[in-house]
Amino acid sequence: MTMKTLRGLIVPIAALAAVILIYMENPWVRPEQISQGLRNATTLAFWALSILLLVLLFSDRRQPAADVIEVEGPAFTRYLFSNTRAGLFWLPIRIFVGFEWLTAGMHKLFPDGKAVGAGWLDGGNALLGFWTSAARIPDAASGAKPPISFEWYRSILQVMIDNHAQNWFAYLVVFGEIAIGLGLLFGVLVGVASFFGATLNMSFLLAGTASTNPIMFALGISLILAWRVAGWYGLDRYLLPLLGTPWTRRVTNHPVAAAPSRA
Repeated sequence: MTMKTLRGLIVPIAALAAVILIYMENPWVRPEQISQGLRNATTLAFWALSILLLVLLFSDRRQPAADVIEVEGPAFTRYLFSNTRAGLFWLPIRIFVGFEWLTAGMHKLFPDGKAVGAGWLDGGNALLGFWTSAARIPDAASGAKPPISFEWYRSILQVMIDNHAQNWFAYLVVFGEIAIGLGLLFGVLVGVASFFGATLNMSFLLAGTASTNPIMFALGISLILAWRVAGWYGLDRYLLPLLGTPWTRRVTNHPVAAAPSRA
């Protein structure tokens, strides 16, 4: 099946994914009422269709009509997310979120009164304890609810625990938080830094930890939307024009053959 044929199936694929999601999430008839295996199969089918849909939509950007704006947005949002002068609005948000991430990473790297990276860079015991606590299922008799609401996320954490992934994943958390903080503070690839920051926030939220994560996630998503101007008062002013946007559709110019002259 060619990519062109698959692009013609975008609407049916999206509709099928929506039907599966309705089946999984409606409060009356749900797959786990039949079996947990059916629930796992429908979940896998939904995510497979969603990923395929994203791939097809990404390939569809090369079509001639992809650049046509069919629904015009408010002038204020266009200004806020596209005008370089709006970078002054995003600057304090960048600084706040950047220092939050930098402080979090530095606290893990240099914990108070402990050795460098204690609990994180010496085996990841702190991260393992967090995973174990989040994946724990309370005794049914206690009536307490588990920290994690989605079984698929508990399964991911359990796989990480069983494979001792904390040994290397702790390094990603510590130095990733520091890198996110520095990227936001200096305005280096703000959109990329905000994406990874929001991903970490969502991971903590899925694990049942609220804290400042809801606010940080909302601000991170806002910075992602404003990636073109959020780092204007920073190094992105020079980096983005230098790097360009790799997803921009390239147009190839073909030389036009000269018309034959008439005698």
